[in-house]
Amino acid sequence: MIDSDGSQLGIMSARDALRRAEEKNLDLVKIAPQAQPPVCKILDYGKYRFEMQKRDKEAKKNQKTVDIKEIRLSLNIDTNDFNTKVNQAAKFLAKGDKVKVSIRFRGREMAHTNLGLEVHKRFAAALEGSATVEKQPKLEGRSMQMFLAPVKN
Repeated sequence: MIDSDGSQLGIMSARDALRRAEEKNLDLVKIAPQAQPPVCKILDYGKYRFEMQKRDKEAKKNQKTVDIKEIRLSLNIDTNDFNTKVNQAAKFLAKGDKVKVSIRFRGREMAHTNLGLEVHKRFAAALEGSATVEKQPKLEGRSMQMFLAPVKN
């Protein structure tokens, strides 16, 4: 049992603890119910909940969410288009987002999936300083996908 000012009152029955809390017009709250014996504290429960919500809100505000941006390439992409896509991916990675690079195979392009693998490897090599390959290129249905993550400093 812990008093409202933080001093320990020792082990006592629940009835005595509740009576002491009512004398001070405060609430009896189990702080550690799994402990043996359970730890209770006399405090204002409304104020306690407000402080907990405030702490949770502050922790949530400092949290960074990571988005996944997608870059779509084609099997026979030209060098200038390729460089533009690389620059765009570099911007996403600089912001701290992950990048999903995908190639969609259409028609007879399915016979040349090895070319798609080469394009993915070339893309990863172009971003070697700012990105690490999180998931290697993998063929799923008619598309090949690769995931890149920003390099951690």
